[in-house]
Amino acid sequence: MVSPLIRPARNSDGDAIAALIAGAFAEYEGCVFDRAAEFPELDAIASHFAARGGVIWVAADGEAIIGSLAAAPMRAEGPPAGTVEITKVYVARASRRRGIARALMAEALAFARDRGAPELRLWTDTRFLDAHRFYESLGFVRLPGARALGDISDTSEYPYRLPLAGT
Repeated sequence: MVSPLIRPARNSDGDAIAALIAGAFAEYEGCVFDRAAEFPELDAIASHFAARGGVIWVAADGEAIIGSLAAAPMRAEGPPAGTVEITKVYVARASRRRGIARALMAEALAFARDRGAPELRLWTDTRFLDAHRFYESLGFVRLPGARALGDISDTSEYPYRLPLAGT
């Protein structure tokens, strides 16, 4: 088996990333994917993250996009200055447990370290138990509390953080 190519996403990858997200949401009852209402950034996904000082990567297996992960400086108050936020972490179900998410996360770690980020932060749906185990296997620690998004899926998310050594 050939390893997937990890590369920065292009704006034209928005539809493929939307398919990844829709596929992940379909695995959970009551988790609704509404691109127009809740994911307008997918229409120009690379430009969206570039405007935030970040980047989104995809894992490509030939022409197929089988994974995504984005990293950008946090916009929220509270975390230490320079903290990098991880978002859009999705891997196609048939491609999981092949190291794709780890390879994507390695790009994000390099991105954060190159910028001297003190830590990584992310939010993950309380229903995504496999994702929680994955993040914890990388050293992320779940922080207290959760936030309700008030979206059409009635999503609640847990916060996670990963301190970066040497920063």
